[in-house]
Amino acid sequence: QVHLVESGGGLVQPGGSLRLSCAASGSIDINAMGWFRQAAGKEREFVAAFRWTDKKKYYADSVRGRSSISRDKDSGAVWLQIDNVQPEDTAVYYCGAGRPIVSTMATMRGYSSWGQGTQVTVGS
Repeated sequence: QVHLVESGGGLVQPGGSLRLSCAASGSIDINAMGWFRQAAGKEREFVAAFRWTDKKKYYADSVRGRSSISRDKDSGAVWLQIDNVQPEDTAVYYCGAGRPIVSTMATMRGYSSWGQGTQVTVGS
């Protein structure tokens, strides 16, 4: 069982940047982490994913070009940065961990463990 903890949420001004981290502990038989988000009244959607065994990265169209996902080799934490945030980026952000195949990296079923989520609110 993998225990995931997200951090870094909060209030971000429009046009600013958000940076979230996801730390894993426990039985860490994983090779990828994905970030998803869920806005109020909407379904959870994919944001970005990173499979570090082959360095594959995927981004949703909504954040491609203004976001990056990376992994700290020492701590194993996975970071998500989104620049030029807008009100539509407001959501609870969740990280998932697992061993997804390529076709499932952008889907929730690719991940077997989930964090509790961290709220990000874009506003002034």
